[in-house]
Amino acid sequence: MIPQSFAYTAPSTIDEALALIASGAKPLAGGMSLIPMMKLRLAAPEHLVDLGRIKDLNYIREGQGQLHIGATATHYSVHSSALVLAKCPLLAETAGMIGDPQVRNMGTIGGSVAHADPSADYPAALQALEAQIVIKGPKSERAVSAHDFFLEAFATALEPGELIREVVVLVETQGTGTNYQKMLQPASGFAIVGIAVRLRKAGGKISFARIGVTGLSNVGYRAEGAEGALMNSAGTAADVLRAASLVAQGIDANSDLHASAHYRKHMAVVYAARAINAALGQVK
Repeated sequence: MIPQSFAYTAPSTIDEALALIASGAKPLAGGMSLIPMMKLRLAAPEHLVDLGRIKDLNYIREGQGQLHIGATATHYSVHSSALVLAKCPLLAETAGMIGDPQVRNMGTIGGSVAHADPSADYPAALQALEAQIVIKGPKSERAVSAHDFFLEAFATALEPGELIREVVVLVETQGTGTNYQKMLQPASGFAIVGIAVRLRKAGGKISFARIGVTGLSNVGYRAEGAEGALMNSAGTAADVLRAASLVAQGIDANSDLHASAHYRKHMAVVYAARAINAALGQVK
């Protein structure tokens, strides 16, 4: 498993990288997805642009009620960041469940999001967090919601010549309960099903609910039917089961050697109930 020959450049600025990408080069972040594809000859770029030396893409900082996470921040950095843990615990928890230590130390949030694997972990959390993906082009910059960014399996709103600059999430509101649960594929760590939940209560009833799902379909999505079922409920065991039963409603579920569509749908309900209950346990 040896990739074909390719040119390699490691620029130090975003503008340099964009100029190379505009000429047809392929951006390389952590390489956890691209390199295996190259080894299998499923991808054969003639020129790689390594983004790892661009300091303006590697950061985690807070500003104006938001967390800004640079595209080349590693999963380990996101998971271990005291700032992310305090201000957006759902994202920190999700990052800590990606792959294995080697993948978490090398893989990047921007690379994972751009690759848009339907079994990746971030899409569930970013949907539940209503995150924004900031995209940088040669002449302009734009922000795209997670809902609009992930189009289908391995397809995103990125246009030719663009790259992800950062992921932006709101600082979590005090009193919010969050949880990420997944049924993992043991060899790869990918999610056969992954459920991310955010909940708040007011007056003894659920006043806010966001549920992101990954692994089940060809794209991560928000389970709005399940969210609606939780709203204004007390969060009893019956309420949780009723909401969880809706996470896969109307979804054309994936089927592969790891799990059939029917099994995935069943496990989505099981893991949604677990995630909702765990999030409710944190609500103050």
